[in-house]
Amino acid sequence: MKLFNSYTQKVEDFKPMEEGKVSMYVCGPTVYNDPHIGNARPIVVFDTLIKTLEALGYDVTSASNYTDVDDKIIAKAIEEQKTEKEITDRYITEFEKIRTALGARKPDHTPRVTETMDQIIAFIDNLVKNGSAYAVDGDVYFRVNADKHYGEISHQPIDDLKVGARIDENSKKENPLDFTLWKTTDKGIQWDSPWGKGRPGWHTECVVMINDVFGRPLIDIHGGGNDLKFPHHENEVAQARMSWDTTLANTWVHNGMIKIDNIKMSKSLGNVMLAKDLINEFSGPVCRLTLISTHYRDPLNISEKTLEDSSKEIAKITKTMTQALLQLDLADAYDENGAKDETAWNAFMSAMTDDLNTPNAITAMQSAIKELNGSLRKRELDYKRINELYNALTGMLYVLGLDLDIKRATDEDKEMYRAWKQAVKEKNFDLADSCRAKLIEKGLV
Repeated sequence: MKLFNSYTQKVEDFKPMEEGKVSMYVCGPTVYNDPHIGNARPIVVFDTLIKTLEALGYDVTSASNYTDVDDKIIAKAIEEQKTEKEITDRYITEFEKIRTALGARKPDHTPRVTETMDQIIAFIDNLVKNGSAYAVDGDVYFRVNADKHYGEISHQPIDDLKVGARIDENSKKENPLDFTLWKTTDKGIQWDSPWGKGRPGWHTECVVMINDVFGRPLIDIHGGGNDLKFPHHENEVAQARMSWDTTLANTWVHNGMIKIDNIKMSKSLGNVMLAKDLINEFSGPVCRLTLISTHYRDPLNISEKTLEDSSKEIAKITKTMTQALLQLDLADAYDENGAKDETAWNAFMSAMTDDLNTPNAITAMQSAIKELNGSLRKRELDYKRINELYNALTGMLYVLGLDLDIKRATDEDKEMYRAWKQAVKEKNFDLADSCRAKLIEKGLV
């Protein structure tokens, strides 16, 4: 498996710390609103990566957090006169619905910030004690100058980052780049700490949860959107380095951002698409195929056309697979545990192991579908060949996370098919046309 490591900016041979096992953490959502389609891309990208690694024989342990304390959550709770937990529970439920609809498995661990508070406070306290952080009037800031390697994730010198930093009126900071680890607050949910009542800053949460979930401060893969490189992931690494002298992960993987009709998706432009709306209109598999149609590191453009193209592709795959399964069942020749077509499968996996090149993998899948179609059109059917192609395609669909729910023909369907063939043979064209129309309606011919 080759993966592009954002930390080294190179495509590298992936080698986990423990042979045969992979630890992976992906930054999850701040749960204060319905997920938009941009939130859906990392769900799909990293689920596909997990399934690819599993297809290679790795045992993957995955984690993705829920940020369930934040100013936006507090504001929403106040607005709706509800508790923060009522707000976050609602949107976690919605997020899980989206994950399921997109054919993604729930991670092995889904830690919440509010359930990790003791560990977070102890972690911040240690940074203060070792001089990497400082407290001012109940707030705690990370001292960026303590980390001489700061800027290595975003690959920018610290002086350039200072120039680009959004300098606020906060005179408490020693450096404009210093970031909040703990903030004192009298609004919304809060916890007791050595510095007073308050809550943690966003950047310190994932570092602690990684260590808490995996029992160590260094994992194999850390993932997230490209927009998290700076400042979030930069700040994560800085804290890990000053706490444990690690880079938190050996391989950093970032997915590109989403555009809507070639325009950056943003609330200010009013072009934010909710994931649930697109799923309801086009289906989960169609949305997932669209999300993997472009290489994960590249920007992805979503439009009516890209979704319609994916819809047509899904329909074509479903029809061919359904017809193939019917022919195998009619001949009592289906063996789901049988061999895969090696040529088709190897072409697919060659693309997937090349830095998760899903566009090339989809092309390999389309070639296999074309070949399966050709096999089904032959006068004499080679059931062994059809079964091998069918099994290879089933494997491809699983790795890509495309759950098409290929339905097996019922006994009634089989009888209808036989009646159609018999009517054709007897030149009873009215009956043949009637049977064929019903079979077409079910996608069986």
